[in-house]
Amino acid sequence: MITGPRGNPTERSAFTLLELILVMVLISVLLGVAAPSLRGFHGARRTADAAARMLSLTHYARSQAIAQGTVYRLNVDTGEKAYWLTAQIGGAYVELDNEFGRRFALPETVDVAISTPWAGDQSPYVQFYPSGRCDEAAVRLVGLQGEAYEVASPSATESFRIISLSEADNL
Repeated sequence: MITGPRGNPTERSAFTLLELILVMVLISVLLGVAAPSLRGFHGARRTADAAARMLSLTHYARSQAIAQGTVYRLNVDTGEKAYWLTAQIGGAYVELDNEFGRRFALPETVDVAISTPWAGDQSPYVQFYPSGRCDEAAVRLVGLQGEAYEVASPSATESFRIISLSEADNL
């Protein structure tokens, strides 16, 4: 004989099939309402992650330039949506022979633009000097849903950081 928590044989402590079905219907409705808002989350995260990776690479380039006494460059190819580091060795810029020297590809859904105070015919780049200074520059990453991040150094003595669009417009 099955007895309930109070020892009464008529009381049961289990869920009925109807209660379980109602809970499943409620969960399905809630997920159906939330799914459209979660759909764009993954794309927005890709843009934010790309900005964070680029920021990490700028910090690495600055610290290596100081530690090794060598000029480093962050090269940006806006057409190919890629970026990579090079170091000045013997008067020429060569790609690094470690993980940080490889080409980092941006997601296909992210557009990139770079602005520097100089104009040149070659691909845009940002230089990091052994003194700890760097070129003033801003790299803007814009995703499909309009989310935008700017990896920027407002002055030659400041480290790069991710700047919000409202803050970037005031610079």
